Amino acid sequence: MNAIVIEGKEYHFKMAHPENTEEILSLYQSAMGTEGCTWDETYPSRETIAKDFANQALFIIEDNAHKIAGAISIDEDTEVNALTCWSKQLEPSAELARLVIREAEQNHGLARIMIQKTMEELKKSGMKGVHFLVSKTNERAMRSYQKLNFTKCGESDLYGEDWWCYEKAL
Repeated sequence: MNAIVIEGKEYHFKMAHPENTEEILSLYQSAMGTEGCTWDETYPSRETIAKDFANQALFIIEDNAHKIAGAISIDEDTEVNALTCWSKQLEPSAELARLVIREAEQNHGLARIMIQKTMEELKKSGMKGVHFLVSKTNERAMRSYQKLNFTKCGESDLYGEDWWCYEKAL
C-alpha cells in the first residue's frame, strides 16, 4: 500500500472494515451542523455504514496511528441514478457519497485525494463515469470538485434538499 504524504504526515487510503464503524459514525456525526452539511441524527446511520460494508463500498484514509481522517462511499441510490441530468456517454457510472474529512484534517487536500483514489478504484472496476449530489450551500465542496474538473450538469431537490449534480468521465 502506497503512502500519501501531505505536509510531512503519512496517510493510507484503503477499504474500511466493520471494526471502523464507531469511528466512522463519530466522524459523520461531527460534520452534522457544519456549513453545507445536510446530514442529521438519522442519516448517515450505523445501517448506512453496514450497507456500505456489505457492498464493499466504504473507503477511509487514515494516518500512521490508524486514526481515520476521512471516509467516502460508493452509493447505489436508485433515485439519484435515475436523475435525467447524468450523461449517457458516461455509463456505466457510480455515485460518490458521504465524503467526510475530520475537522482537524481539513484544508490539506485530503478530500480531493479521496475522490481521486475512489475514482481510480471505480475505473479499475469498469466504470466510465462518476457522479454525485452536493448541497447548494456547500461552497467548500464545490471548490474541491471544480479543482478536479467535474462538470455541473444539473440540479435536484431530492430528499427535501437543493442539490447541484456533478459528474466526470473516468
